[in-house]
Amino acid sequence: MMSKKDEQEMKRILIVEDNKDIALLVERRLSKQFAVDIAVNGEDATDNIEANPYDLIILDLSLPKKSGFDVLKDMRKKSAYPPVLILSGLNAVEDKVKGLKLGADDYLAKPFDVKELVARIDALMRRVPSAQEIVKLGAGDLEMDLVSRKVVRAGADITLSPREFALLEYLLRKKDKVVSRKEIAEEVWGHKFDAGTNFVDVYINYLRKSVDKDFPKKLIHTVYGQGFVLKTED
Repeated sequence: MMSKKDEQEMKRILIVEDNKDIALLVERRLSKQFAVDIAVNGEDATDNIEANPYDLIILDLSLPKKSGFDVLKDMRKKSAYPPVLILSGLNAVEDKVKGLKLGADDYLAKPFDVKELVARIDALMRRVPSAQEIVKLGAGDLEMDLVSRKVVRAGADITLSPREFALLEYLLRKKDKVVSRKEIAEEVWGHKFDAGTNFVDVYINYLRKSVDKDFPKKLIHTVYGQGFVLKTED
């Protein structure tokens, strides 16, 4: 039986899902690792988010009383924390783009594989700082605050998408170490790496435009045949 101390130390997840069967399925799987709450409509979700310090939110979009889009929009007006994983039957490209632009960190369409859901949650959770963890990362004149989810370079604010933020955080945690495309894909987003795709390179290029383009000192470097490295020394 889990002790009260163990319960207090567990990270906390909110499942926002009006389909009872799906909510209970996900809860049963996640309750082995996390403290789990469930909200069955958008209004209850907003109330729970405002009242509790969640480490991650799993959010459906088609909800009664208040849509998942509106839940996400309202919470992101107040904070870029915690991470949000959208789990939705709305799988059109425009729905995914809208969700990510509103501040979601990942998007998984229904029907889904529970193992993939857990892998993506684990990837997001690795980026959630606890009270004992470092809450700021940096390299040279670049600084990242993991709680406020703000990035500043040479005193200038840098706006990043959730995926760009996740990628930069990983590179900062691996500062001065070369990481492969496979490591980035699997560690940052929980995806199995497909050598035939270039999505890692695409996001590296996005990140370079935000972090390096307007600064004389470049931080993100390509190591040909191996991957990428973030470092302050040439």
